[in-house]
Amino acid sequence: MKAKVHITLKNGVLDPQGKAVQHALGSLGFAGVNDVRQGKFIELDLAETDPAKAREMVEQMCKQLLTNTVIENYTIDLV
Repeated sequence: MKAKVHITLKNGVLDPQGKAVQHALGSLGFAGVNDVRQGKFIELDLAETDPAKAREMVEQMCKQLLTNTVIENYTIDLV
């Protein structure tokens, strides 16, 4: 089973990398980009076949290592 984890900064958290990308896009002539927020994508290949157990395992991974839950949100998709 594969787990896909999308990690984004919470609203209100400054995103200097996103601002740098927004500025660079403007410099390249891409007008009208009002905001850019950068995040992370992690794909895990799990041996677990039970979706409930897999989700719980990935939840624990996110809370313990993959995310900083103080400033980041995450979503998990199992496929």
